[in-house]
Amino acid sequence: MRKALTRQGATDAAAIHSIETRQSWRIACATLAMLCLAAGASMTVVIGLVPIAETLGSGRSLPSLATALAYFGTGVGGVLCGLLAGRFGQRAVAILGGVAIFLGLAIASLAEPWSLLVGIGLGVGLFGNGALFPPMLAYVSLWFDRRRGTALALVSSGQYVAGFVWPSVFERTITAFGWQLTMLVYGALASAMIVALAALVLRPPPVASGGMGGIRSVPGAQVLGMAPNKALALLSAASFLCCVPMAMPAAHLVAFCGDLGIATSRGAAMLSVLLLAAFLSRQFWGWLSDRIGGLWTILMGGLAQMLGMLGFLATQDEAGLFVAAAVYGLGFAGIVPAYVLAVRELFPAVEVTWRVPALLLCSLSGMAFGAWLAGAIYDGVGFYAAAWWAGIAFNAAQLVLVGVLLARVRWLSSPG
Repeated sequence: MRKALTRQGATDAAAIHSIETRQSWRIACATLAMLCLAAGASMTVVIGLVPIAETLGSGRSLPSLATALAYFGTGVGGVLCGLLAGRFGQRAVAILGGVAIFLGLAIASLAEPWSLLVGIGLGVGLFGNGALFPPMLAYVSLWFDRRRGTALALVSSGQYVAGFVWPSVFERTITAFGWQLTMLVYGALASAMIVALAALVLRPPPVASGGMGGIRSVPGAQVLGMAPNKALALLSAASFLCCVPMAMPAAHLVAFCGDLGIATSRGAAMLSVLLLAAFLSRQFWGWLSDRIGGLWTILMGGLAQMLGMLGFLATQDEAGLFVAAAVYGLGFAGIVPAYVLAVRELFPAVEVTWRVPALLLCSLSGMAFGAWLAGAIYDGVGFYAAAWWAGIAFNAAQLVLVGVLLARVRWLSSPG
Protein backbone atom coordinates (compact mmCIF):
# COMPACT_ATOMS: atom_id res chain seq x y z
CA MET A 1 0.00 0.00 0.00
CA ARG A 2 2.84 2.38 0.90
CA LYS A 3 4.55 1.64 -2.45
CA ALA A 4 1.33 2.28 -4.32
CA LEU A 5 0.85 5.60 -2.52
CA THR A 6 4.47 6.50 -3.29
CA ARG A 7 3.98 5.77 -7.00
CA GLN A 8 0.73 7.75 -7.00
CA GLY A 9 2.49 10.65 -5.31
CA ALA A 10 5.28 10.59 -7.87
CA THR A 11 2.71 10.56 -10.69
CA ASP A 12 0.82 13.49 -9.15
CA ALA A 13 4.06 15.42 -8.70
CA ALA A 14 5.02 14.82 -12.33
CA ALA A 15 1.58 16.01 -13.45
CA ILE A 16 1.88 19.16 -11.30
CA HIS A 17 5.27 20.03 -12.80
CA SER A 18 4.33 19.03 -16.36
CA ILE A 19 4.34 21.73 -19.01
CA GLU A 20 1.36 20.08 -20.76
CA THR A 21 -1.89 22.03 -20.44
CA ARG A 22 -5.10 22.49 -22.39
CA GLN A 23 -3.28 25.20 -24.30
CA SER A 24 -0.76 22.57 -25.43
CA TRP A 25 -3.53 20.58 -27.08
CA ARG A 26 -5.12 23.71 -28.58
CA ILE A 27 -1.74 24.47 -30.13
CA ALA A 28 -1.50 20.88 -31.40
CA CYS A 29 -4.98 20.94 -32.98
CA ALA A 30 -4.38 24.31 -34.65
CA THR A 31 -1.07 23.02 -35.99
CA LEU A 32 -2.78 19.92 -37.38
CA ALA A 33 -5.24 22.14 -39.26
CA MET A 34 -2.50 24.41 -40.65
CA LEU A 35 -0.37 21.48 -41.81
CA CYS A 36 -3.41 19.89 -43.46
CA LEU A 37 -4.03 23.07 -45.44
CA ALA A 38 -0.34 23.49 -46.30
CA ALA A 39 -0.03 19.88 -47.50
CA GLY A 40 -3.01 20.36 -49.79
CA ALA A 41 -1.05 22.93 -51.80
CA SER A 42 1.47 20.39 -53.10
CA MET A 43 -1.26 17.79 -53.62
CA THR A 44 -2.71 19.89 -56.42
CA VAL A 45 0.32 18.77 -58.46
CA VAL A 46 -0.01 15.10 -57.42
CA ILE A 47 -3.69 14.90 -58.42
CA GLY A 48 -3.18 17.05 -61.51
CA LEU A 49 0.03 15.32 -62.63
CA VAL A 50 -1.33 14.02 -65.95
CA PRO A 51 -3.29 17.14 -67.04
CA ILE A 52 -0.41 19.38 -65.99
CA ALA A 53 1.99 17.31 -68.12
CA GLU A 54 -0.43 17.52 -71.05
CA THR A 55 -0.93 21.29 -70.70
CA LEU A 56 2.80 21.98 -70.51
CA GLY A 57 3.64 19.46 -73.24
CA SER A 58 6.14 17.70 -70.99
CA GLY A 59 6.60 14.18 -69.69
CA ARG A 60 5.67 13.24 -66.18
CA SER A 61 9.16 14.03 -64.99
CA LEU A 62 8.43 17.81 -65.00
CA PRO A 63 5.48 17.79 -62.56
CA SER A 64 7.34 15.07 -60.65
CA LEU A 65 10.27 17.47 -60.41
CA ALA A 66 7.91 20.17 -59.10
CA THR A 67 6.73 17.78 -56.38
CA ALA A 68 10.35 16.93 -55.60
CA LEU A 69 11.21 20.64 -55.32
CA ALA A 70 8.31 21.09 -52.91
CA TYR A 71 9.73 18.38 -50.65
CA PHE A 72 13.30 19.64 -50.93
CA GLY A 73 12.24 23.27 -50.52
CA THR A 74 10.31 22.33 -47.38
CA GLY A 75 13.47 20.79 -45.93
CA VAL A 76 15.75 23.72 -46.77
CA GLY A 77 13.09 26.22 -45.76
CA GLY A 78 12.62 24.36 -42.49
CA VAL A 79 16.21 25.08 -41.47
CA LEU A 80 16.00 28.72 -42.58
CA CYS A 81 12.57 29.31 -41.04
CA GLY A 82 13.55 27.48 -37.86
CA LEU A 83 16.26 30.08 -37.36
CA LEU A 84 13.76 32.84 -38.15
CA ALA A 85 11.31 31.36 -35.63
CA GLY A 86 14.00 31.47 -32.96
CA ARG A 87 14.43 35.18 -33.63
CA PHE A 88 10.92 36.41 -34.49
CA GLY A 89 8.65 33.72 -33.04
CA GLN A 90 6.69 30.89 -34.63
CA ARG A 91 3.55 32.99 -35.14
CA ALA A 92 5.29 35.40 -37.53
CA VAL A 93 6.95 32.54 -39.42
CA ALA A 94 3.65 30.66 -39.79
CA ILE A 95 1.97 33.79 -41.18
CA LEU A 96 4.81 34.04 -43.70
CA GLY A 97 4.13 30.43 -44.68
CA GLY A 98 0.44 31.06 -45.27
CA VAL A 99 1.10 34.05 -47.54
CA ALA A 100 3.81 32.16 -49.45
CA ILE A 101 1.45 29.28 -50.24
CA PHE A 102 -0.99 31.63 -52.00
CA LEU A 103 1.78 33.37 -53.94
CA GLY A 104 3.34 30.03 -54.90
CA LEU A 105 0.12 28.52 -56.25
CA ALA A 106 -0.73 31.77 -58.05
CA ILE A 107 2.65 31.68 -59.84
CA ALA A 108 2.32 27.96 -60.61
CA SER A 109 -1.11 28.55 -62.18
CA LEU A 110 0.51 30.68 -64.92
CA ALA A 111 1.03 27.34 -66.72
CA GLU A 112 4.63 27.72 -67.80
CA PRO A 113 7.34 25.16 -66.99
CA TRP A 114 9.36 27.76 -65.08
CA SER A 115 6.31 29.06 -63.18
CA LEU A 116 5.35 25.56 -62.06
CA LEU A 117 8.84 24.87 -60.70
CA VAL A 118 9.26 28.31 -59.11
CA GLY A 119 5.76 28.48 -57.65
CA ILE A 120 5.76 24.97 -56.19
CA GLY A 121 9.45 24.85 -55.26
CA LEU A 122 9.84 28.30 -53.71
CA GLY A 123 6.32 29.36 -52.76
CA VAL A 124 4.71 26.09 -51.66
CA GLY A 125 7.97 24.42 -50.62
CA LEU A 126 10.72 26.75 -49.38
CA PHE A 127 8.67 29.57 -47.82
CA GLY A 128 5.30 27.80 -47.50
CA ASN A 129 5.59 24.32 -46.02
CA GLY A 130 9.17 25.18 -45.03
CA ALA A 131 7.77 27.73 -42.58
CA LEU A 132 5.03 25.41 -41.36
CA PHE A 133 6.18 21.78 -41.22
CA PRO A 134 9.68 21.42 -39.64
CA PRO A 135 9.53 24.53 -37.41
CA MET A 136 6.01 23.68 -36.23
CA LEU A 137 7.03 20.15 -35.22
CA ALA A 138 9.91 21.56 -33.19
CA TYR A 139 7.57 24.20 -31.73
CA VAL A 140 4.89 21.70 -30.70
CA SER A 141 7.49 19.41 -29.09
CA LEU A 142 8.27 22.25 -26.67
CA TRP A 143 4.67 22.24 -25.39
CA PHE A 144 4.77 18.57 -24.29
CA ASP A 145 6.82 16.41 -21.96
CA ARG A 146 4.63 13.44 -20.93
CA ARG A 147 2.89 12.63 -24.24
CA ARG A 148 5.32 14.12 -26.71
CA GLY A 149 5.28 11.14 -29.08
CA THR A 150 1.48 11.14 -29.19
CA ALA A 151 1.36 14.89 -29.86
CA LEU A 152 4.00 14.70 -32.61
CA ALA A 153 2.10 11.84 -34.25
CA LEU A 154 -1.07 13.92 -34.22
CA VAL A 155 0.31 17.15 -35.66
CA SER A 156 2.50 15.44 -38.26
CA SER A 157 -0.65 13.73 -39.55
CA GLY A 158 -1.71 16.94 -41.28
CA GLN A 159 -0.46 15.61 -44.62
CA TYR A 160 -2.55 12.47 -44.17
CA VAL A 161 -5.70 14.38 -43.30
CA ALA A 162 -4.97 16.41 -46.43
CA GLY A 163 -4.51 13.20 -48.38
CA PHE A 164 -7.89 11.93 -47.25
CA VAL A 165 -9.78 15.19 -47.79
CA TRP A 166 -8.26 16.82 -50.87
CA PRO A 167 -7.68 14.16 -53.60
CA SER A 168 -11.37 13.62 -54.37
CA VAL A 169 -12.04 17.37 -54.15
CA PHE A 170 -9.15 18.26 -56.45
CA GLU A 171 -10.00 15.47 -58.89
CA ARG A 172 -13.49 16.95 -59.32
CA THR A 173 -12.44 20.60 -59.46
CA ILE A 174 -9.60 19.89 -61.90
CA THR A 175 -12.03 17.99 -64.15
CA ALA A 176 -14.65 20.75 -63.93
CA PHE A 177 -12.53 23.93 -63.86
CA GLY A 178 -8.95 22.94 -64.71
CA TRP A 179 -5.84 22.66 -62.59
CA GLN A 180 -4.93 26.33 -62.88
CA LEU A 181 -8.14 27.69 -61.34
CA THR A 182 -8.05 24.92 -58.73
CA MET A 183 -4.58 26.07 -57.63
CA LEU A 184 -5.56 29.73 -57.54
CA VAL A 185 -8.76 29.33 -55.52
CA TYR A 186 -7.30 26.78 -53.12
CA GLY A 187 -4.26 28.98 -52.52
CA ALA A 188 -6.43 31.94 -51.52
CA LEU A 189 -8.62 29.91 -49.15
CA ALA A 190 -5.78 27.96 -47.54
CA SER A 191 -3.68 31.09 -47.05
CA ALA A 192 -6.50 32.99 -45.34
CA MET A 193 -7.18 30.14 -42.91
CA ILE A 194 -3.50 29.53 -42.05
CA VAL A 195 -2.87 33.22 -41.37
CA ALA A 196 -5.98 33.46 -39.16
CA LEU A 197 -5.08 30.36 -37.10
CA ALA A 198 -1.49 31.51 -36.63
CA ALA A 199 -2.55 34.98 -35.49
CA LEU A 200 -5.24 33.74 -33.10
CA VAL A 201 -3.74 30.61 -31.53
CA LEU A 202 0.06 30.50 -31.61
CA ARG A 203 1.89 31.70 -28.48
CA PRO A 204 5.48 31.53 -27.16
CA PRO A 205 6.13 27.98 -25.83
CA PRO A 206 6.61 27.29 -22.12
CA VAL A 207 10.12 26.76 -20.80
CA ALA A 208 10.62 23.15 -19.69
CA SER A 209 12.10 22.57 -16.25
CA GLY A 210 15.87 22.72 -16.57
CA GLY A 211 15.58 23.90 -20.17
CA MET A 212 16.77 20.55 -21.52
CA GLY A 213 14.36 17.65 -21.77
CA GLY A 214 16.58 15.11 -23.50
CA ILE A 215 18.44 12.01 -22.33
CA ARG A 216 21.75 13.84 -22.72
CA SER A 217 21.87 16.78 -20.31
CA VAL A 218 25.12 18.45 -21.37
CA PRO A 219 25.47 19.99 -24.85
CA GLY A 220 28.58 18.62 -26.55
CA ALA A 221 28.58 15.27 -24.74
CA GLN A 222 28.64 12.04 -26.75
CA VAL A 223 25.47 10.50 -28.17
CA LEU A 224 25.42 6.71 -28.60
CA GLY A 225 29.16 6.75 -27.97
CA MET A 226 29.78 9.18 -30.84
CA ALA A 227 30.22 12.90 -31.36
CA PRO A 228 26.71 14.42 -31.34
CA ASN A 229 26.92 15.72 -34.92
CA LYS A 230 28.03 12.30 -36.17
CA ALA A 231 25.08 10.67 -34.40
CA LEU A 232 22.71 13.20 -35.99
CA ALA A 233 24.31 12.60 -39.40
CA LEU A 234 23.73 8.84 -39.18
CA LEU A 235 20.16 9.34 -38.01
CA SER A 236 19.58 11.83 -40.84
CA ALA A 237 21.06 9.42 -43.40
CA ALA A 238 18.63 6.75 -42.24
CA SER A 239 15.75 9.22 -42.58
CA PHE A 240 16.81 10.03 -46.17
CA LEU A 241 16.93 6.34 -47.11
CA CYS A 242 13.51 5.48 -45.72
CA CYS A 243 11.83 8.57 -47.21
CA VAL A 244 12.87 7.73 -50.78
CA PRO A 245 10.36 4.85 -51.03
CA MET A 246 7.88 6.70 -48.82
CA ALA A 247 7.33 9.37 -51.49
CA MET A 248 6.87 7.02 -54.43
CA PRO A 249 3.30 5.72 -53.97
CA ALA A 250 2.10 9.05 -52.54
CA ALA A 251 3.31 10.98 -55.60
CA HIS A 252 2.51 8.43 -58.32
CA LEU A 253 -0.41 6.26 -57.20
CA VAL A 254 -3.03 8.15 -59.22
CA ALA A 255 -0.88 8.02 -62.38
CA PHE A 256 -0.06 4.34 -61.70
CA CYS A 257 -3.76 3.53 -61.58
CA GLY A 258 -4.35 5.39 -64.83
CA ASP A 259 -1.71 3.25 -66.57
CA LEU A 260 -3.59 0.14 -65.42
CA GLY A 261 -6.88 1.39 -66.86
CA ILE A 262 -8.31 2.40 -63.48
CA ALA A 263 -10.29 5.66 -63.55
CA THR A 264 -8.64 8.77 -62.14
CA SER A 265 -11.47 9.16 -59.63
CA ARG A 266 -10.75 5.64 -58.33
CA GLY A 267 -7.04 6.39 -58.15
CA ALA A 268 -7.75 9.54 -56.14
CA ALA A 269 -10.02 7.51 -53.84
CA MET A 270 -7.23 4.95 -53.45
CA LEU A 271 -4.81 7.70 -52.43
CA SER A 272 -7.38 8.91 -49.89
CA VAL A 273 -7.64 5.39 -48.46
CA LEU A 274 -3.84 5.16 -48.21
CA LEU A 275 -3.54 8.45 -46.35
CA LEU A 276 -6.58 7.85 -44.12
CA ALA A 277 -5.03 4.54 -43.05
CA ALA A 278 -1.76 6.41 -42.44
CA PHE A 279 -3.53 9.01 -40.29
CA LEU A 280 -5.25 6.39 -38.14
CA SER A 281 -2.18 4.21 -37.72
CA ARG A 282 0.08 7.20 -36.99
CA GLN A 283 -1.86 7.73 -33.76
CA PHE A 284 -1.07 4.13 -32.78
CA TRP A 285 2.59 4.58 -33.71
CA GLY A 286 2.70 7.73 -31.58
CA TRP A 287 1.25 5.89 -28.60
CA LEU A 288 3.74 3.07 -29.12
CA SER A 289 6.72 5.41 -29.46
CA ASP A 290 5.99 6.90 -26.04
CA ARG A 291 6.50 3.38 -24.68
CA ILE A 292 9.33 1.86 -26.73
CA GLY A 293 11.21 4.98 -27.86
CA GLY A 294 11.94 6.62 -31.19
CA LEU A 295 14.64 4.30 -32.57
CA TRP A 296 12.67 1.09 -32.09
CA THR A 297 9.60 2.71 -33.67
CA ILE A 298 11.73 3.72 -36.67
CA LEU A 299 12.91 0.12 -37.13
CA MET A 300 9.41 -1.37 -36.87
CA GLY A 301 7.95 1.29 -39.16
CA GLY A 302 10.67 0.66 -41.75
CA LEU A 303 9.89 -3.05 -41.79
CA ALA A 304 6.17 -2.32 -42.20
CA GLN A 305 6.88 0.13 -45.02
CA MET A 306 8.89 -2.48 -46.93
CA LEU A 307 6.04 -4.98 -46.68
CA GLY A 308 3.67 -2.32 -48.00
CA MET A 309 5.92 -1.61 -50.99
CA LEU A 310 5.92 -5.31 -51.82
CA GLY A 311 2.11 -5.15 -51.89
CA PHE A 312 2.17 -2.83 -54.92
CA LEU A 313 4.23 -5.45 -56.77
CA ALA A 314 1.91 -8.30 -55.79
CA THR A 315 -1.26 -7.11 -57.54
CA GLN A 316 -2.47 -4.86 -60.35
CA ASP A 317 -6.25 -5.19 -60.04
CA GLU A 318 -8.31 -2.40 -58.49
CA ALA A 319 -9.53 -4.28 -55.41
CA GLY A 320 -6.06 -5.62 -54.68
CA LEU A 321 -4.52 -2.18 -55.02
CA PHE A 322 -7.05 -0.71 -52.57
CA VAL A 323 -5.92 -3.34 -50.06
CA ALA A 324 -2.23 -2.70 -50.84
CA ALA A 325 -2.75 1.06 -50.42
CA ALA A 326 -4.41 0.56 -47.03
CA VAL A 327 -1.68 -1.82 -45.83
CA TYR A 328 1.03 0.56 -47.01
CA GLY A 329 -0.63 3.47 -45.20
CA LEU A 330 -0.90 1.48 -41.98
CA GLY A 331 2.78 0.57 -42.17
CA PHE A 332 4.86 3.64 -42.95
CA ALA A 333 2.95 6.28 -41.01
CA GLY A 334 4.92 6.30 -37.77
CA ILE A 335 8.41 6.76 -39.16
CA VAL A 336 8.84 10.55 -39.52
CA PRO A 337 7.49 11.57 -36.07
CA ALA A 338 9.60 8.77 -34.57
CA TYR A 339 12.72 10.41 -36.01
CA VAL A 340 11.70 13.72 -34.39
CA LEU A 341 11.08 11.90 -31.10
CA ALA A 342 14.49 10.20 -31.33
CA VAL A 343 16.16 13.61 -31.71
CA ARG A 344 14.27 14.91 -28.67
CA GLU A 345 15.30 11.80 -26.70
CA LEU A 346 18.97 11.99 -27.62
CA PHE A 347 19.63 15.73 -27.68
CA PRO A 348 18.80 18.63 -25.32
CA ALA A 349 15.72 20.78 -25.91
CA VAL A 350 17.92 23.86 -26.30
CA GLU A 351 19.14 22.38 -29.62
CA VAL A 352 15.73 21.45 -31.00
CA THR A 353 15.25 24.54 -33.18
CA TRP A 354 18.08 23.48 -35.49
CA ARG A 355 18.53 19.72 -35.00
CA VAL A 356 14.91 18.81 -35.84
CA PRO A 357 14.80 20.94 -39.04
CA ALA A 358 18.25 19.63 -40.03
CA LEU A 359 17.04 16.04 -39.73
CA LEU A 360 13.79 16.83 -41.55
CA LEU A 361 15.83 18.45 -44.34
CA CYS A 362 17.32 15.00 -44.99
CA SER A 363 13.91 13.33 -44.65
CA LEU A 364 12.29 15.71 -47.10
CA SER A 365 15.27 15.48 -49.46
CA GLY A 366 14.63 11.74 -49.51
CA MET A 367 10.97 12.41 -50.29
CA ALA A 368 12.01 14.81 -53.06
CA PHE A 369 14.45 12.31 -54.55
CA GLY A 370 11.92 9.48 -54.34
CA ALA A 371 9.15 11.49 -56.03
CA TRP A 372 11.51 12.51 -58.85
CA LEU A 373 13.16 9.08 -59.13
CA ALA A 374 9.87 7.26 -59.63
CA GLY A 375 8.91 9.66 -62.43
CA ALA A 376 12.36 9.43 -64.04
CA ILE A 377 12.32 5.61 -63.91
CA TYR A 378 8.84 5.59 -65.45
CA ASP A 379 9.91 7.90 -68.27
CA GLY A 380 12.91 5.63 -68.86
CA VAL A 381 11.29 2.17 -68.81
CA GLY A 382 7.55 2.91 -69.17
CA PHE A 383 6.27 1.15 -66.02
CA TYR A 384 6.34 1.68 -62.24
CA ALA A 385 7.41 -1.78 -61.01
CA ALA A 386 11.08 -0.86 -61.48
CA ALA A 387 10.56 2.22 -59.30
CA TRP A 388 8.93 0.12 -56.55
CA TRP A 389 11.94 -2.23 -56.53
CA ALA A 390 14.34 0.71 -56.32
CA GLY A 391 12.39 2.02 -53.34
CA ILE A 392 12.60 -1.34 -51.61
CA ALA A 393 16.40 -1.31 -52.01
CA PHE A 394 16.63 2.09 -50.29
CA ASN A 395 14.32 0.80 -47.55
CA ALA A 396 16.59 -2.20 -46.91
CA ALA A 397 19.63 0.08 -46.55
CA GLN A 398 17.75 2.17 -43.97
CA LEU A 399 16.92 -0.91 -41.91
CA VAL A 400 20.60 -1.88 -41.80
CA LEU A 401 21.64 1.58 -40.61
CA VAL A 402 18.96 1.79 -37.91
CA GLY A 403 19.95 -1.70 -36.79
CA VAL A 404 23.53 -0.46 -36.32
CA LEU A 405 22.31 2.46 -34.16
CA LEU A 406 20.19 0.15 -32.02
CA ALA A 407 23.14 -2.22 -31.63
CA ARG A 408 25.12 0.71 -30.21
CA VAL A 409 22.31 1.40 -27.76
CA ARG A 410 22.39 -2.21 -26.56
CA TRP A 411 26.20 -2.19 -26.37
CA LEU A 412 26.28 1.02 -24.33
CA SER A 413 23.54 -0.18 -21.97
CA SER A 414 25.04 -3.65 -21.39
CA PRO A 415 26.84 -4.10 -18.03
CA GLY A 416 30.61 -3.95 -18.05
